[in-house]
Amino acid sequence: MSQELIHVIDQISKEKGISKEMVIEAVESALVSAAKKKYGAQRIAVQIDPKRGDIVMYAYKKVVQDVMNADEEITLEEALTLYPEAQMDGEVPLQVEFQGFGRIAAQTARQVIVQKVREAERDVIFKEFNDKIGQLVNGIVLRHEKGAYYIDLGKTEAVLPAREQVPRESYRRGDRVRAFVMEVRDTSKGPQVVLSRAHPDFVSRLFEMEVPEIYENIVEVKGVVREAGDRTKIAVSSKESQVDPVGACVGMKGSRVQAVVRELRGEKIDIIPWSEDPRIFIAKALSPAVVEKVGVTEEDRSALAVVADSQLSLAIGKKGQNVRLAAKLTGWKIDILSESEYDQERQKEREQEIEAAIVEETRKMAEETEAAETLEAQATESDAANAETGVDLTVIDGVGQKTAEQLKASGYDTVEKIAAMSDEEILAVPGIGEKTAQKILVSARALLGK
Repeated sequence: MSQELIHVIDQISKEKGISKEMVIEAVESALVSAAKKKYGAQRIAVQIDPKRGDIVMYAYKKVVQDVMNADEEITLEEALTLYPEAQMDGEVPLQVEFQGFGRIAAQTARQVIVQKVREAERDVIFKEFNDKIGQLVNGIVLRHEKGAYYIDLGKTEAVLPAREQVPRESYRRGDRVRAFVMEVRDTSKGPQVVLSRAHPDFVSRLFEMEVPEIYENIVEVKGVVREAGDRTKIAVSSKESQVDPVGACVGMKGSRVQAVVRELRGEKIDIIPWSEDPRIFIAKALSPAVVEKVGVTEEDRSALAVVADSQLSLAIGKKGQNVRLAAKLTGWKIDILSESEYDQERQKEREQEIEAAIVEETRKMAEETEAAETLEAQATESDAANAETGVDLTVIDGVGQKTAEQLKASGYDTVEKIAAMSDEEILAVPGIGEKTAQKILVSARALLGK
């Protein structure tokens, strides 16, 4: 019996792909359940020797003063004969002879073993495929239900939902399918592996399989954007200057990229060399169109690309697909103009600049005219003030033309104001000395007296 048990445990372990220890634990749990059916609801422990298969069963009994239930209790005197360290109200394990169980107990054991093995198998499958998230797997189509394909992956069944399928792709039962493991869900029915053929990383993993430089991390995939079934743009860069990242992905005579295209059922693929310069990167991202010039605005990450008139429709793409994918790949908002449209815009800008210059020049001329009129009015007021005294400043002894200008600049523009000046005030006027100052004051006061 012992060797037969070990043989069965080994067989289950190999068939289900779970460890021997987990199977033994399941069998032990099953035997505990069966023993409780036979011996009553008491605490029971079972140990199986993993090498010889020997089964040892213990029933734990409570130490009491007076035994009321012989199946679950033992007196202190009896317990001390078996375990000298036994104490009142404690528990002592008593070995139970392992004998064949009845039909109900055996059926319970079988159910527990099946349940435990199934749980262990589910845990193993979940861990295995959870570690494969982000990788490619191959499977066989089992059926098509409610728009989803169910794929046999060997150890478990996976689902390819309708939203993760490529439009216009269809499969029949028995077809082999390669897909991307997107997530693993732990459901009540077991692990559910969710696959995708529309995910952008599906293309990345295909290139990794076909291009050794990507697998060896010499060529790095910087980004992938995709509209599944139509077009994919993939940006690549090289960590070694002598390796051309685009050439490595294309392969000899296009062999590598064609292998990926075949897997994607003819989907167009643009391989873009990545660049730190956004102008260069944006121009390349609009491939297959040829871009003449690119201008960028860093503040709102917007760009303007100019292409030849003949390249405009190619740059925009069908329903804006090409420019939309380029914007996603680069992370910049891209507007496209043809050269003729660009020239028209430039002409409008020039006209607006000229108009603005004319407006500015007119404004300046108006300001200058206003300033001249103000100066003229001030001069007229000064002449009128001088006319009230009946004399000009230069008629004052000691006041020449230069001194008259200094006096006016200091605010003394009439004979009356000069006559009222103190010695300190007139000496403060630049260019007037002490003797000249006295001469001017005497003369001004004399004129004012007349």
